[in-house]
Amino acid sequence: MTIEKNTVVSLKYQMYDEKNQLIDETQDEPMVYLHGGYDGIFPKVEEVLHGKNIGDNIDVQLSVDDAFGEVDAELLRIENEKTFPVQPEVGMMFEADDPETGEMIIFRVTDIAEGKVIIDGNHPLAGMKIRFVATVTDIRPASAEEIAHGHVHGAHGHHH
Repeated sequence: MTIEKNTVVSLKYQMYDEKNQLIDETQDEPMVYLHGGYDGIFPKVEEVLHGKNIGDNIDVQLSVDDAFGEVDAELLRIENEKTFPVQPEVGMMFEADDPETGEMIIFRVTDIAEGKVIIDGNHPLAGMKIRFVATVTDIRPASAEEIAHGHVHGAHGHHH
C-alpha cells in the first residue's frame, strides 16, 4: 500500500537540532497519524511522505516556520512568585487561559530569581530548525470514522 490521502501511517522517527543532536525519537510505539492534511504531522514532512511505501525512509530539513514556529515574545512572561498556588520550580508546567483568545496555553517555568518567575508558553522547540528522519513502518486505509473525525483512533475505537 502507498501513502495517500486518508491512509493511516505509522513511523519510527528521530528529530535532530541544527547541531545534529538528537532531541526526540519514537520509543516503544511508532508515531501514527492520518495522512491528507489533517494536521497530524508537519505539512512539509507529510508532503515528502506522500507516495511512499512501508520500509521507505525520509530525511527532511525543516525551517523554523516549517517546524514549531518562531518564539513569540508575548508568550514569555515574568510573574511574581507569590501568585503561584504552589512553590514554582524550573521545569514545572501548568495551564492558563489566554486572555485574548480564551484558548488554553501550557506554560513552562524556565527561571526563578529574586521572587520573580519566568514562564514560557512557546513550544520548547520553537525557534529551532529541525531535521526529521523517519522510516514508514505501516500503512492502512483509514476508517470512515477516523476520516470524519480527522484523526486516528486506537485499536479499541475512540470516544469523544
